[in-house]
Amino acid sequence: MSNTRLDQILKMIETHPTDPFLHYASALEYEKLEQNERAIQILEKLLLAQADYLPAYFKTGQLHELLGNTDRAIELYLKGKKLARLQNDFKTEGELSEALMLLDVFDE
Repeated sequence: MSNTRLDQILKMIETHPTDPFLHYASALEYEKLEQNERAIQILEKLLLAQADYLPAYFKTGQLHELLGNTDRAIELYLKGKKLARLQNDFKTEGELSEALMLLDVFDE
């Protein structure tokens, strides 16, 4: 199945292979296609390459939760929350805190 938007993003990645947003955007497109495992692979690779790319923590955690990998989701939410605090991104920190609370994890 061809996905024009995904195809465009993949072409842009060829030109800009280190752009974290393009990799993130490709993962979102795979998620829309219900290819969650592929989306997770892309996001996990992104986090290895650019651990300071904050948006990837929440989305990767959500996808892990969806697939029943709760421990990995919690790990990502906690790491993301710590990074959000360092980056003074209070909105993202709050979103990650809420995700943790919904899993009955209270880290502070």
